[in-house]
Amino acid sequence: MNLVIVDIGCGNIGSVGIAFERFGLSPTITGDPEVIGAADKVIFPGVGAAGYAMEQINARGLAGTLRGLTQPVLGICLGMQLLFEHSEEEDTACLGIIPGRVRKLVARPGMPVPHMGWSKLDVRDPDLGLAPGDYVYFANSFASDPGPVTVASAQYGREIPAAVRSANFLGAQFHPERSGEAGARFLESFLKA
Repeated sequence: MNLVIVDIGCGNIGSVGIAFERFGLSPTITGDPEVIGAADKVIFPGVGAAGYAMEQINARGLAGTLRGLTQPVLGICLGMQLLFEHSEEEDTACLGIIPGRVRKLVARPGMPVPHMGWSKLDVRDPDLGLAPGDYVYFANSFASDPGPVTVASAQYGREIPAAVRSANFLGAQFHPERSGEAGARFLESFLKA
């Protein structure tokens, strides 16, 4: 399988790559639009700020490539958020692949922002490799609004879409590469899909 991890100059590329190496794969890490477009499956990871990440995507000429992908694509954390139309973080226009907005989480007693830690899932799609009640690891200050693309969610002061699916695009707000056995099942399900 030709698995490509998109390199936009920021993100958790190393740990994501190691997670897929556990399945015996050697992902290609690249920012080359032709290599990304020719992949069997694409991983779009991200850690950092939405504005900076979109600047990097645009500077590398990758926005059109990412929007035009027809193979299975998995966006992780910020990579998922960038699939939406807009983020409140730095008032950023995102890729617009999935309708909707990303909003800042609101701190509450016992729920600081960023949301860093394990949260329990409500799973709506049995094909995710996740089970209702699984715990997965989050590290985020922003989250998309729930909607028809939400296929798994967690509660953190409000409903947080933990996973979204739209056509060939799958997104995980949580970090599957840091979510133990549940995360491994999720990644394996993506690889088999």
